[in-house]
Amino acid sequence: MPAAALKPKPLPTQSTAKRPVRLETPCAPVAKRPLPAGRPREWYVTHNRRLKAMRLAIALLDSGVYLPDQARDETIRSTAELIGVHPPSDTTCHMVRAFMRYSR
Repeated sequence: MPAAALKPKPLPTQSTAKRPVRLETPCAPVAKRPLPAGRPREWYVTHNRRLKAMRLAIALLDSGVYLPDQARDETIRSTAELIGVHPPSDTTCHMVRAFMRYSR
């Protein structure tokens, strides 16, 4: 019997499946800790924007969008709606594509 016949088929991704693949959500949210006090407001805004961009980048990768060119603003915003995150700004969408670019 050929070796290829013994290998199990990989699970379909968003791009190869006949119907959309459901995104997996974590079983329990991670316990939130307070952010350090005394930083400028801009630091908190940037920190939260990075966290949101990382969540969106992970959700896009899980759904089969692997290249930054595939992640247009509309795709990122529809993914945000799907995972229950407020619609991202243009800056956050740019940051999502940057995360996808530098993960390679």
